[in-house]
Amino acid sequence: MSTTPPPPPRILSIAGSDSSGGAGIQADIKTIAMLGGYAMTAVTTVTAQNTVGVQAIAPLSADVVAAQISSCASDIGVDAIKIGMLHDVQIITAVAGCLTGEAALAGPVVLDPVMVATSGAVLIAPDAIAALKAHLFPLATVITPNLPELEHLCGRTLRTTALMQEGAAELAAQYGCHVLAKGGHTEDARIIDLLVAPDGTPVFYEHARIETRHTHGTGCTLSSAIATLIGHGQPLDQAVRLARQFVLRAIEAAPGFGAGNGPLGHQAVRR
Repeated sequence: MSTTPPPPPRILSIAGSDSSGGAGIQADIKTIAMLGGYAMTAVTTVTAQNTVGVQAIAPLSADVVAAQISSCASDIGVDAIKIGMLHDVQIITAVAGCLTGEAALAGPVVLDPVMVATSGAVLIAPDAIAALKAHLFPLATVITPNLPELEHLCGRTLRTTALMQEGAAELAAQYGCHVLAKGGHTEDARIIDLLVAPDGTPVFYEHARIETRHTHGTGCTLSSAIATLIGHGQPLDQAVRLARQFVLRAIEAAPGFGAGNGPLGHQAVRR
């Protein structure tokens, strides 16, 4: 007797669009689908970008962003939320309102504080960082900064794993959420990421460095993978472990497109 399979977890990505398909909403959709989730989107910003840089940025209005979120939540429903590039204070405020209002979204929130693209282009207005910290960090289940973003948030250089752990613990305690600090920019021989709980308890993850220039969209892929795996019912530490494996396999399967920091090979990674 056949049984009906359970429905896929419904994952809402609130993020910017990457026209070249390597990062942002496009990377999120690929990741969520490959991990067995149902992807929905609220596009915050349209970018013209490729592997060598960002050529143009056009944020959407805060009302349109909020309307997209409401459309998804009111009809399809949401099991987990990934938040990426938000660009400005108005969009941040609108997203926070969707998470706290009378019809507030329920479910875990994975917040990737996107500030700078892999190419080095700045993707967020200067005054938006303070709004992000004030309005969305306290609502997050886990925040996933890379090392330059963590340094910016902490206001100091954190170039060793010990200093990275110290900075992550400060943010976790301040905002009452987990912080996944990504150590790809440290000077350590191996990549060491760490998940720090609000009480300061760390979980370490590490792997050998992969010599490649094809890393465009790794942060987006990791955060959307974590959200999808949480939506499947995985505990946070295991979701991070499995999400990291997904990213590593996608890096290894990179198709080699572009003259700069190329995209990952999401399509080649099976569950």
